Amino acid sequence: MEPCPSDLQACTVRPDTPLVIVDVDEVLARFMHGFGTFIGRHGFELRVDRFALFQNIYRPGETEHLDLIAGRALFDDFFRDGADDLLPAEGAADALADLSARADVVILTNAPEHGRQSRIRWLKTHGFDYPLVINSGPKGPSAAHLSERTASPSVFIDDLLPQLNSVADSAPWVSRFQMVADERLRPLAPSDPERHARIDLWPDLKAAIERKLFP
Repeated sequence: MEPCPSDLQACTVRPDTPLVIVDVDEVLARFMHGFGTFIGRHGFELRVDRFALFQNIYRPGETEHLDLIAGRALFDDFFRDGADDLLPAEGAADALADLSARADVVILTNAPEHGRQSRIRWLKTHGFDYPLVINSGPKGPSAAHLSERTASPSVFIDDLLPQLNSVADSAPWVSRFQMVADERLRPLAPSDPERHARIDLWPDLKAAIERKLFP
């Protein structure tokens, strides 16, 4: 599925200004923490023993994870009823606020369409009031579309290696950073540091982004 065309068209990307393209879950928001709290209220538990989502959902006392259909239903319910309760990643709002003084910022997320309004509310509440693109599938084409609008450097930040690879394939001129906010997930997250820099703390990530955008 393609990203919403109106989202891409509505984004302001100045032709002479650096660009930051940033994911939400596990980059700006502590998704696994919030999702675990949500499913706990529904009688399930989240065991972070692999870099996955649905395969980490269990009924208490059971050794087999919940089936994927039921896991997907909980995910969809979360974006209807629980996504406002996410905690922000430490340092993210301050870092983006500083970067936005000299760069354009666009948030590129794969949240489901029915979660659009809750995602917008959460972003504004926590100081991330930047243009939002709701995407589905690989983010490379959207990142290419956005970054082609400026002659200045662009960066892309995501927690997922497939999304970083997608941007590398579709927009190799964009500098890429992997960031994983949840401490439990960090040792489990697949990485490729030779292709994409891995920095998990926002103060360090901000400094690395500045070196790319403002050499």
